[in-house]
Amino acid sequence: MRNQDMEATQWIEKVVQVRRVTKVVKGGKRLSFRVIVIVGDGEGRVGVGVGKSSDVVGAIQKGMVDAKKQLIQVPLVDDGTLPHPVSIKHGSAKVLIKPAPQGTGVIAGGSVRIVLEAAGVKNATAKALGSKSPLNNARATVEALRSLRTVEQISKARGVSAKAVLTGVAS
Repeated sequence: MRNQDMEATQWIEKVVQVRRVTKVVKGGKRLSFRVIVIVGDGEGRVGVGVGKSSDVVGAIQKGMVDAKKQLIQVPLVDDGTLPHPVSIKHGSAKVLIKPAPQGTGVIAGGSVRIVLEAAGVKNATAKALGSKSPLNNARATVEALRSLRTVEQISKARGVSAKAVLTGVAS
């Protein structure tokens, strides 16, 4: 069922970086390509993948498969924004993501923007701090989105009403 469901979805597939890498072997240098791919459905699912191959097309295909294996579900609010601000440090990359009012759009740069758009976020501001690496920033963004919780999830975990979570008063 899950595999069939994945095939029916229209995926947003973005190649973030194609990098030529070499490995020194006995006969000289062996050339290959490393590709960073971000896949999302625009409705709350997103994943980041890396593919390596001796040709670019093969690396992209491997990256797509890897990204689909690592999909996460992002809780989105009705107006296409996030439930709360989040700041995550993942490796050397730190990402700060904040919800924004309706009509703001996605204000972010590089791979952070691509991850948010592929996840279906319509209104948010984000800043990547500490790292310039597209892969580290994309993975940090995915970790930040994974850490998001809705009011319903928090109230269920605490065993109080959603109103009590929002007001901060135990009922």
